[in-house]
Amino acid sequence: STMETHPKSLDGSEKSPESKDLITSNTASTLCISSRSESVWTNTPRNKWEIYHKPIVVVSVGGAIFLFGVVVTSLSCFIETNKNVYKMCGPAFLSLGLMLLVCGFVWIPVIRKKQRQRQKSHFFQNIKSFFFNR
Repeated sequence: STMETHPKSLDGSEKSPESKDLITSNTASTLCISSRSESVWTNTPRNKWEIYHKPIVVVSVGGAIFLFGVVVTSLSCFIETNKNVYKMCGPAFLSLGLMLLVCGFVWIPVIRKKQRQRQKSHFFQNIKSFFFNR
């Protein structure tokens, strides 16, 4: 009996930490794949508001903050009291509002591209299922 036997490994209930990690990573990736494939099949055509409501809200909030920054910056020209506060806060609101406006406007084409890719993948899934599920 030159081979060493480990009593824990004979039981079968004790597993090495590596195998436990492997099992959990496999189930996680399987769950991710199944949720993605389900979303392809249960993809109902959504209206424009459901698709674009987040960037519209970001653009609206950014525009409001930008206009507020314009008002505060212009107040620094007309009001003599607390002039330094207006001169500091005005450009801060201007830049924050401009940043949100740009982010919202860039987000819209990204969503459009994603929608096109999703429609293509849905189309290819249908073709694949048509040929392979016969």
